[in-house]
Amino acid sequence: MQTASLLHPVFCFSNRANKVDGWMKMKTSNLSPFLGRVSFTGKSQTCKFHIPVQRTRLFSIPSADDGHPSVSVSEENSDTNHAFNHEEESLLSKWSPPRYLWRGLSVFIMAGQVIIRILTGKVHWVNTLQQLERVGPRSVGVCILTAAFVGMAFTIQFVREFTRLGLNRSVGGVLALAFSRELSPVVTSIVVAGRIGSAFAAELGTMQVSEQTDTLRVLGTNPVDYLVTPRVIASCIALPFLTLLCFTVGMASSALLADSVYGISINIILDSAQRALNSWDIISAMIKSVAFGGIISTVSCAWGVTTMGGAKGVGESTTSAVVISLVGIFIADFALSYCFFQGAGDALKNCV
Repeated sequence: MQTASLLHPVFCFSNRANKVDGWMKMKTSNLSPFLGRVSFTGKSQTCKFHIPVQRTRLFSIPSADDGHPSVSVSEENSDTNHAFNHEEESLLSKWSPPRYLWRGLSVFIMAGQVIIRILTGKVHWVNTLQQLERVGPRSVGVCILTAAFVGMAFTIQFVREFTRLGLNRSVGGVLALAFSRELSPVVTSIVVAGRIGSAFAAELGTMQVSEQTDTLRVLGTNPVDYLVTPRVIASCIALPFLTLLCFTVGMASSALLADSVYGISINIILDSAQRALNSWDIISAMIKSVAFGGIISTVSCAWGVTTMGGAKGVGESTTSAVVISLVGIFIADFALSYCFFQGAGDALKNCV
C-alpha cells in the first residue's frame, strides 16, 4: 500500500507500495482537493501531477528508515502571482473622490449645520462673544489703515481725470458710490480673510491633527456647536460694522487729500457724496459684508476640520483656505452686484 503525508508546501511520499503492472498504487485520501491525478512509473520513478494553478518539482531522496527511495514534491512560487491576479477589481471599488471635491462639499454641509444650529438656538454664546471680540475690535486697526490708503489712491486717479473734464463737483459722488458699493465691503473682507480666516483654519487644523476635536466628541460636545458656529456668527456680525467704519475712514482720507493737494474743498466732496448716496447703497454694503463674513468663516472652518498630514497639512490648509475665501468673495461680489444694481443708474445726476 502507498501512503502519503502532506506538509505544506512540501509533499513527501514514502515508497512503500506493491507494483501492479508497472504502476505503484498509493493511498491519497487527504490530497483530493489538491491533486487531479497522481501516477508513478516503476522504472523511471516519475510522478505526474495535474494541478490547476501551481507547478511542482519532483525529486527522489533515500529514506533512512527502510532503504526505499521516497518522492518529494516542492511547490514553485513563480506562478503564484498569476493565480491570485485572475480576478481584477472594478475601477469604482478603487476610486475615491478628489480631496478638493469632498472639501468643497464639506463647506456646504457645514454651512447647513450652522444654519440649523442658529435656528434651533444651539449656540455657545460665551465662545461667540470671545470670537466677536477677536474678529471685531482687534481687526479695527488694520482695516482703518487699509481703507485710508485705498481711499487716497483712488482719489488721486479720480481727481486727475475729472479735473480735466471740469467735473470737480462729481469727485465726491463717484468716490462715495465706489466705496459704498464695492471698495469698502471687498477691501474689508480681504483684510479679514487674511487675518481672521487664516487663524481659523490654522487653529481648527491643529486641533484636528492633534485629535482634540475627537476629544470633544468623546466628552459629548459637537465641534460644530462649540468651534464652528461661534466663529461664523462673530464674522457675520463684526464684518458689517468694520465695513461701515472703513467707508467712513476712506471718505475722510479722500476728502483730506483732495483738499490739501488738489485744492478741492472738503465741503464740495461731502456735499457731492451726500447727493449721490441713498439708503440702498449702504444697505447693499451691509448685506455684502454679512455674506462675505459667512463665506470667510465657513470656508476657513471647513478647511480646518478636514486637515490631514500633521504640520505640513496645517500650513497647506491655511493657505488654501485664504485663497478659496478670496475667490468666493469675488464670485459673491459679482453675483450680489448683478442682483442689486441692474439697469441704468442716475445716482450722479444730482452731482453734476
